Parts: sequence; structure tokens; C-alpha cells
Amino acid sequence: MRSIDTIYIDGSFVTPRGEERFDLFNPSTSRVIGQVRLGNAQDAGLAIAAARRAFPSFSRTRKADRITLLRRLHEAVAARTDRIAETMIEEYGAPVSRAAWAAGYAAQSFLDAASTLETYPLERRIGSADVVLEPVGVAGLITPWNANAGFICNKLAFALAAGCTAVIKPSEMSALQTQVVAEALHEAGLPDGVFNIVNGRGDVVGAELARHPDIAKISFTGSTAVGKSIMRAGAETLKRITLELGGKSPTLILEDADLDTAIPLAVRAGFINSGQACLAGTRILVPESRKREAEERLRTTVEAVKVGDPRNPETAIGPMVSLKQWERVQRYIRVGLEEGARIVVGGEGKPDGLEGYFVRPTVFSDVQNHMTIAREEIFGPVLSLITYKDEEDAITIANDTVYGLQACVISKDDERARAVASRIAAGRVLVNGLHHEPLAPFGGFKQSGIGREHGPYGLEAYLEPKTLLGSREVAQGNDPYLASAAAAPSNR
Repeated sequence: MRSIDTIYIDGSFVTPRGEERFDLFNPSTSRVIGQVRLGNAQDAGLAIAAARRAFPSFSRTRKADRITLLRRLHEAVAARTDRIAETMIEEYGAPVSRAAWAAGYAAQSFLDAASTLETYPLERRIGSADVVLEPVGVAGLITPWNANAGFICNKLAFALAAGCTAVIKPSEMSALQTQVVAEALHEAGLPDGVFNIVNGRGDVVGAELARHPDIAKISFTGSTAVGKSIMRAGAETLKRITLELGGKSPTLILEDADLDTAIPLAVRAGFINSGQACLAGTRILVPESRKREAEERLRTTVEAVKVGDPRNPETAIGPMVSLKQWERVQRYIRVGLEEGARIVVGGEGKPDGLEGYFVRPTVFSDVQNHMTIAREEIFGPVLSLITYKDEEDAITIANDTVYGLQACVISKDDERARAVASRIAAGRVLVNGLHHEPLAPFGGFKQSGIGREHGPYGLEAYLEPKTLLGSREVAQGNDPYLASAAAAPSNR
């Protein structure tokens, strides 16, 4: 039984003013494994004040100094990737392969930010103006439980690269991950107040960040409903806001696709991170003429997917993160049946022999795109098979959603797949594979979010352009105002 009794403010681990204790669970066993003491609004205020004090000095650091700092952060986090992966397995139930990838991604984020900053011009000449890109101010970074360590590191890396200071509100459900990451960041030796971490509830600490006048920028990853509340709160002080929100991503299997290849790919896209991923491809679109064939391949593919002990290298799907999330998935399965969808494989309940928050990987057929299971984000391994008449119909169905985070198009013909991909309203569209480019922009269309993270677009989210006019023109005798005045007829 572990106890986390500190938060991180102004360069030190300190006892929070808040007194609420939050239980931490191992979702594979449903047993309590620890507690975290949560910070409150006063703690958030102290962290914001520390970040504000640190901002004037840190915002004026040289690009080269920030690159060096980012590389130190990478080394510190990379030295703890095994511990980060272990905590992800223990408190989140991530399969070991996923946990190892996620821990590596967390460390790599700092190098990605460093390489982006290295080649990014922070000063530009545009016409007769000098444009200088300056850090926006103190950033509030709010991270989700399904990838907490990675989002802490990625958001912080790009905020620091820009010259911002930060207050991080991680998921309280991921306090073990947060503690390991915080220790690594502390070891890297940043100036006091440059980053601060306050464990706490979203409606307490997160809400304080969203409304506080000294927070200039919010970067939030989580549900669309919470994202909307952050926008409303942030509007009062006109905060700059980046939101990476929910999704209901389509996987379009075109008529010419080889289903022996396409169906396993679609299942991997749908079950990524045990289905607890905003970009999961939970709507599988197939031609009407291939429905039965697709159902049979989905049945055999999903039946072969291993669910269970996340430490088993063969496990592809671990438990849901909590009892609440398990119950949410069960409710959606019941709703699917009530609305007339038919289960191809899976269904309610737990897989045989498993006691934690495990669900049976489920595929529905006879799904219409207006059904609840095709409209709402379930956040579990539940897929909907939807048929289409022709390519135009497929594109219409794919885009008939309030979301637009990611999509996948599968075809034997790459050019045809890319042509269809160009018509999908989503921030990222994968063609014939589960591809990833860490420096490419990531974010959503429509209610999947606002703004982008990663690479140059992610860096720009923490920068404000300032236009300087006049000094060069006057010095060179080229002031455009004086020139026009001299050319104008005199009134004297």
C-alpha cells in the first residue's frame, strides 16, 4: 500500500493544503494499492504564483539553453522508463508492450521538442516588419488517465521549448505515474517554479487553472464535455486554448481490399490501448456485398485476441481503468442490443476466469450510423460494423459524426486510398497501416478539439507573434510614412 503525500511547487516536493485522500486501484485485480493526497484550489494558486515568478527570467532564456535543458529532461526520464512502464501496468492495466512504448514516448517527447526548436525560426522578416515569436505566458497543462506520463512530458516539453513556465494538473487516477515522472523532472535541475505539479480533481484544480487570470494558456486532453467547460471558463480571460478531445474514428475498408489483411488491421486500430483511446477506430465500414465475409473474419480475429494479465507479452487487451469505466462499457453494450444491433462476438460480462475490470472484446453488426454505439465514444473494446452502398456513401457515413480526430482507409490501391483519405474530415488519416509521425500535427476537426500538438504546430501553440515596425526603416532612411508624407502636396 503506497501513499503519495506531496505535490511539486517551486522546485520542491511539498505537502498539499488539500486533505482529501483518493484511492488508487490495480484494475487487473480491482484491489486498492495506494492513496494520493489531493491538492485544492489554494495549492493550484500557489503553483500558479510560482510559475508566474519564474516566467520573466525563463522566457528570456536563449534557444540553445532551452535545447540543452530539454536534452537533460530526456536523459532523466529515459533513465526511468522501466519504472514508468511498471506503474502503467500496475495502476492502469496497460499491456506490457503498450506500456513499454508509452514510456519510451514520454522520454522521446523532450528530444522531439528540442529538434523542433532547433530548426524553428523565432524571428522573421515579413515585408517591412520584424516578427518575433514570444512565449505566451504561464501554461496550464491538464492530462488524462489513459496516457498520463506521455502527455505530461509532451505538453511540458513544447511549453518549455517555447519559453513558457507551467502548472501541470495530471489525472488523479495516475498518481503513481505522475510521481515517477515528477522525480525525473526534479532531478533534471530546472530553475525553481518553471514547472509545478498539483495532483487534484478536475473540478477543483483543473477548474482553478481554467479560470485563473495568471494562466495564459491551457492545453487539455480528455473528454469533449470537459473541453467545452474549459473553453467556457477560459473565455472570461481570453486564454489561448488547445483541446485534444474525443473521437469516433472510422476505418473505411474499400471494395477492393483484401479482408485477410484489412480486418486484422481494423481490429488493431479499434482495440488500441485496450480500446481506451480517443483515436481508436471503433466504426468499421465495409461494402454491403462483403458484410457476411467481414463478420466471419471479425469473429475469428477477435476470438483470437488475448485478454488478461497485462504482464503477459501475448496480451493485447488489459482491463478497463476503473469500475466506473467497466460499467460504462457494459451499459453501451446493452444499449446496442436495445437499439437493434446484433453481437457478432463478445457481449456483456467478464471473460471467463478474470476478476478485475476486464470486458469481453465485442463487435456489433447491423449497426446504423444513427445508433448510440455509432455516435458516442465508448472508450472500450467495442466495435461497430457498418455497411455502405458505394464509395460516396462510405465517405458520407465516415464524415457523419460530431467528431473528427482520426480515420483509416484500407485498399489494395494506395492512390485510391489516398484519394478517399483526402475527403475525410479528420485531423489525421492513416492509409493502409497504423502509421505514426511524432513531429506531424495531431489534433481534431469539429468536436474532437481545437489546435494541434507535436512538432512545429505544437510549438506555435505556446507562442505569440509580436510585430516590430519602424526601427530598420528609419535607420535606413526608408520610413514609408515619411516617404509618403514627402510625396504629398503641401498644405502650406
